[in-house]
Amino acid sequence: MSQFIEPQPFQSHPDTISRGALRKRLRHQRRSLSFEQQQQAAENLALNLLKNPDLHRARHVAIYLPNDGEIDPHVYLDIARRKGVRFYLPVLHPIHEGRLVFSPYYDGVELTANRFGIPEPAFSKGLRRPVWALDAVLFPLVGFDEHGGRLGMGGGFYDRTFAFSRLRPRLAPKLIGLAHDFQKVDKLPIEPWDVPLHSVVTDKQRYRFRGGLAT
Repeated sequence: MSQFIEPQPFQSHPDTISRGALRKRLRHQRRSLSFEQQQQAAENLALNLLKNPDLHRARHVAIYLPNDGEIDPHVYLDIARRKGVRFYLPVLHPIHEGRLVFSPYYDGVELTANRFGIPEPAFSKGLRRPVWALDAVLFPLVGFDEHGGRLGMGGGFYDRTFAFSRLRPRLAPKLIGLAHDFQKVDKLPIEPWDVPLHSVVTDKQRYRFRGGLAT
């Protein structure tokens, strides 16, 4: 019988390791998870998302297709769809470089791999939902800390797309990062261009940042 080894949170301070090296190590850790570990993480994530108050009234939610070992939100998606929630996938904007638009994600929608090899719906002006009209956005993290610092893949797509939320927070959807709990690190710098998160949800718990304390 195989024995699963529980990944441990990465403890090194960012000052002692570059963001690139930290990103590489955390990505390797999540890619090393077995199918069974990923499935259990997805089920636990769904339970924590269902308890997240930021999603209780959400009816239009952006989500992602997991890649590179990212935690899988599909268990939550299947449950929430039965409750009437509509989901949307990010699509690379063909004109505004580095930005995203969001198109409906439903059974049978045709998906095509983008330049990063990630499947996405075809860009269509008629099917897009404005970013300010989303109730919540669930997106993957590479790393995070308990103070709202976060580490992504380095492309800055979500920061550019939701930059307006720093000036007009009342128009912004709830921005919720998803990760395996072992992706939590001691401390990450918060850059001036980082769009603030409302919370991070993992397979083990929820961390909320408006108010300065994790829960």
